[in-house]
Order: sequence, then structure tokens, then C-alpha cells
Amino acid sequence: MDQTTPPPPIKRPASARPKPARPHNAATLIIIDRRGRSPKVLMGRRHPGLAFMPGKFVFPGGRIEPGDRHMPVAGALSARAEAALSDQVVRPAHHLGRALALAAIRETYEETGLLLGTRDYGPPEDVPDGPWSAFREAGVMPDLEAMYLVARAITPPGRPRRFDTRFFAIDREFVAAETPGIVTADSELVELAWVSLAQARKLDLPRITGVVLGDLESHIAGRFAPHVPIPFYFERRGKGQRAVL
Repeated sequence: MDQTTPPPPIKRPASARPKPARPHNAATLIIIDRRGRSPKVLMGRRHPGLAFMPGKFVFPGGRIEPGDRHMPVAGALSARAEAALSDQVVRPAHHLGRALALAAIRETYEETGLLLGTRDYGPPEDVPDGPWSAFREAGVMPDLEAMYLVARAITPPGRPRRFDTRFFAIDREFVAAETPGIVTADSELVELAWVSLAQARKLDLPRITGVVLGDLESHIAGRFAPHVPIPFYFERRGKGQRAVL
């Protein structure tokens, strides 16, 4: 063989190929303002320097943290939401739905400064260390009864980061307090915008966010009734799938 000719590529057996990254449980919160003629949603633009979805407009959200499993709450998720959150989950953890809903609320606070919940019951006691302390100081108790489950989606295999994300929705009226100065030019979200669904579709969105906007529109039209389908998006053998939870 000529020394200038590169050697043929080495074919790895299927067993030696790297396995897809395991999806992490995560949750997103869509805040809806239905006071006007056209519903609006809160979206944030991610910092352009981030490695994951730089510059994209998204709903606030992220992974479950240990403290989310122990935060006191007012109210509970609906039976419909609890059932859907456990559907097609292998050995679901105890109180998985509760932890996911609280992760969505906490991440929303961390990324936007908005505290979702109620002041009707006074400040929560025995609050976990970290971001949840802001809820105690503001006298806000997370209210899971106000939350609706809209959709679920798993990041396709082959991506460096994968999430099993549940998309929740809540009305803007449950914004009980706000911490200023969270959104800056150097933060994870550098801009917040209240936009109509039509305006949102024109933004630079991740593909799944655009899909979920359509599901959200169906839920709003159906007034979040239990009969409105809750879709589950995932990939199997390289093809996108849509199931109903």
C-alpha cells in the first residue's frame, strides 16, 4: 500500500458502539396569559454562548434536583396528570409527578425570577436549601392544583444531552411574586417576552417547542379538560413516534 494512502476505516461491531445517552427526567413550565383576546405565553431566549440550544427561544425548565422531592406544596396534581406522568415509565419513582411539577416551578424561578403559587396559606415550612428559600421569604407556597400537563417528549438518541421532558402549563394569575434582576445579559435566559402563539411560532425555536405549541393550543381551546389528549413524542428505530398518555 502506498504510504500516502490512508488506511481503511475500522468498522466497530455493534456491541462496541457507544450507547445513547440516558435521558434525564426534566420539566418545563408554560405560563399562559389568557386575559386578552389572544392567549400569550412567556418565552425566554437562551444565552448565545451556551453549548445547548444557544440563542433559541424556549420555555423555562430543567432537571429534577434533590430538594424538589421535599418541598411543601398547596394542592395536588389532578388524577389525570398523575396517571399520565406515570404512564409508559419503567418503575416510576415514588411521587415522580410531584417532583417533576416542582422542578418546573423551581427552574422557572431560577431562570425568570417568577415565583408561581399562592400566598393564601402563608410561607412554607421546612424548605430545602437553595432556590426554594426564596419562596419562604416571599410567603409563596407552590400550588400544584393550578398546573396542567400538556405533553411529554424524549430527546432522540445520538444527542449529547437527552431529556425526558414533561411540559406543564399554568395561568399567569398564579405568579405570586417576582425577584428582579434574574434575567441579565450574562444569565441563562437573556431576554423574556410575552408573545401570542402565532408570534411564538415565528421565533427561533427548538423543533419540539414548535410542536408543543400546537398541543398547547388544543388544550387552551378545550379549557384543559381531561379528555384533551396528552401526546408523548419519542423516537424508535430512527423514526419519530407520537403516542397518547
